[in-house]
Amino acid sequence: MKIDDYELLLKLNEIGTIRGTAKAILISQPAVTQRLKFIEEYFGELIFIRTPKNLILTPSGEIILEHAKKVVMNEQAIKNMLAKSSNEVQGTLSIACSSLISQRFLPKILGEFTNRYPKVTVDLVTGISEDIRKNHKDYHVCIIRGEKLKESVSIRLFDDPLYIFDTEPFPKDTLKERPLISFKSDDSMHELVDNWLYHHQQQIKPLRTMTVDQIETCKQFMKQGIGMAVLPKSVSDSMMDEFPHVALELDGKPVTRYTWVSYQEGIRELPQVDEFIKMLTNQTFL
Repeated sequence: MKIDDYELLLKLNEIGTIRGTAKAILISQPAVTQRLKFIEEYFGELIFIRTPKNLILTPSGEIILEHAKKVVMNEQAIKNMLAKSSNEVQGTLSIACSSLISQRFLPKILGEFTNRYPKVTVDLVTGISEDIRKNHKDYHVCIIRGEKLKESVSIRLFDDPLYIFDTEPFPKDTLKERPLISFKSDDSMHELVDNWLYHHQQQIKPLRTMTVDQIETCKQFMKQGIGMAVLPKSVSDSMMDEFPHVALELDGKPVTRYTWVSYQEGIRELPQVDEFIKMLTNQTFL
């Protein structure tokens, strides 16, 4: 049994389907099935019951999964000990990052980091902040939007004020009724927008809401005159001179999305983690 086999079992249990696991780890579905068959033959026990919808862990599987967790944790602990004992920055750096930050800022930061520390292996997961919060202890570093992780050490990287854009002007004295284009984000983003709209329903009233998957799609729909869009400054500063827009404010204060880097107490003892956080906190984002 290799460490990859134990990690595969944990991933299968987390995702719950062979197809989803294959997609997540970027190998074919038959390859995952074959590896699972090998593992079950190795232990001589059925680990999962296959159903049309998902995988169900058997009683024997529960025991084997607990063993797999310990093996993977011990492996990572040894790697961490070796990384701390070395004078050279190396080892694994696991990062979970908000999709917006990973698209807009992370490529440049990671490019600089990997050039400076070529012996560090970077494991990266991107997604919406809400999903990252659920599994934040699985990563060395989390870069999230919205509220900080209260059970972690959190450093605020930057404040990102929100604006509502359209191809048509925002009149001051009449009600503006237009479709609103929204992009997939965590609940805290939608709550900010909904709260602002509620307090400004005499000035702006969405006729309906269109939801798209990516923020870039949202921008392009807005630019084509399909409707209004609420966008953070970090992805819209180049649009300020081209399109009518209004800053979102409540009680005279900007409605803002915060971006945080969060990590567990003591994790900065790992040189690769400490160096990455130093680089991150020294960046100018806006």
